[in-house]
Amino acid sequence: MAELNSLIETAQRYAQEDPNPSTTTLIEQWITNAKAGDGAAIEDLRSRFGTTLEFGTAGLRGKMEPGTARMNRVMVMRASWGLGQVLKTTTQGTPKVVVGFDGRRQSRQFAEDTCAVLNGLGIEVCLFMDPVPTPLCAFALLHERANAAVMVTASHNPPDDNGYKVYWGNGAQIIPPIDSEIASAIQKAPLVSEMRRPTPPEAHKQGLRHMLSDSTAEAYLDEVLKRAFHPQASSNSDLRIVYTAMHGVGGRLVQRALHRAGFQGVTVVSAQADPDGHFPTVAFPNPEEDGALDLALATAKEVDAHVILANDPDADRLAVAYKDGDGYRMLNGNEIGVLLGVDALFATKGKVKNPLLVNSLVSSTWLGHIAKQEDVAHAETLTGFKWIANTAMQRLQDKGDNFIFGYEEAIGYTVGDLVRDKDGVSAALQFAQMCARLQNDHSDPIQELKRLAVKYGLVGTLQWSKRPNGKTGQRRIQQILTGLRTNPFS
Repeated sequence: MAELNSLIETAQRYAQEDPNPSTTTLIEQWITNAKAGDGAAIEDLRSRFGTTLEFGTAGLRGKMEPGTARMNRVMVMRASWGLGQVLKTTTQGTPKVVVGFDGRRQSRQFAEDTCAVLNGLGIEVCLFMDPVPTPLCAFALLHERANAAVMVTASHNPPDDNGYKVYWGNGAQIIPPIDSEIASAIQKAPLVSEMRRPTPPEAHKQGLRHMLSDSTAEAYLDEVLKRAFHPQASSNSDLRIVYTAMHGVGGRLVQRALHRAGFQGVTVVSAQADPDGHFPTVAFPNPEEDGALDLALATAKEVDAHVILANDPDADRLAVAYKDGDGYRMLNGNEIGVLLGVDALFATKGKVKNPLLVNSLVSSTWLGHIAKQEDVAHAETLTGFKWIANTAMQRLQDKGDNFIFGYEEAIGYTVGDLVRDKDGVSAALQFAQMCARLQNDHSDPIQELKRLAVKYGLVGTLQWSKRPNGKTGQRRIQQILTGLRTNPFS
């Protein structure tokens, strides 16, 4: 009974904060049914209000439903208040935050709530007008010389999820102790109803709200094209490309990048070209999942494409399939990473002093072996691009190493330091240009992998995944992680 009373108290307090009137009615119904002994209603309360959605280095991510353990407007506004408090104590003058959002349901609303809370704390915000790729938001942070950025996205999670991703002033995702400082501040957040939240016109009048136009995207594309490795190869290439945005936000930028680079043979999977948070043509909006690229493969066969390029919904990842005989071979994340890494290495040879290649420890050791044989600096980091980006910056400061490429096997790559996070847009262009270069040399990515194996030695990898569901699954995950920490692989 004590647990139920505590759940009811938490749920009632939450209902007072949620701006959605229908939420109050829903929670009252759960409470009434729970008091009557309805087991399902009690479990509803327990799953939604028994814990609090934790803020960590990945920010927030969860299912969009009412509750302290879910992703919703209340939790977004609490997180924004906590972020604002930390910015005010660590920034000289008025802090500035870039805010972006993807095409998922409620993403725009969450972005507006973020802006309102930050504006209420006297913090300046620069908000994108339309849904944007995550790498564009990360680019804008440095471009606008802001102190932080918030990207509302759940990346390639299921359709009912959303998330809140935070970058710091150095351009990378937050790392300890910043995450714990924000989490501690969130615990002190007042009721949402007590937070000052000026309207957009009020915030604009106070000089605290600015809208980011297409000029930001143009500045990003200018830099991507300026840093491209093989402009001559793409300017007259007959490479046939099929591209899919996977119902996400990468389509406009990727198409513009490819067009400006000279690729004219680009076919877009029209059924997946526009942002749609329901992801109607895929069971799971992750290009690595079985069946996710079925439409792209069918389109590629129709136009006899050489290569398929696929972004995940927020366009920070890139999947690739290349024509192999009568079909197409999916390249895994390690193969794409090694191809792009070697391409970057030799394209910058003699042009970049002390080049540095980086990958995470869950990725293949192949790139590291190649770097060693080429006498080039290489670093291996913890899992997550925040560590890749921060390691690159630290190595530049400590040793003068200049970062040229980093990747993680979960199809995340970044070429150079333009964006200090995964960037599926620039990676798509770089891979297309690499294909054009290889085509001019009467080769292709599959043949190039064989050449690299012969020259440097082959490192085999095998990808296997299992998704434990529910509380039982979460407990099993924790048991596995505890076991690995206690008895790590030697």
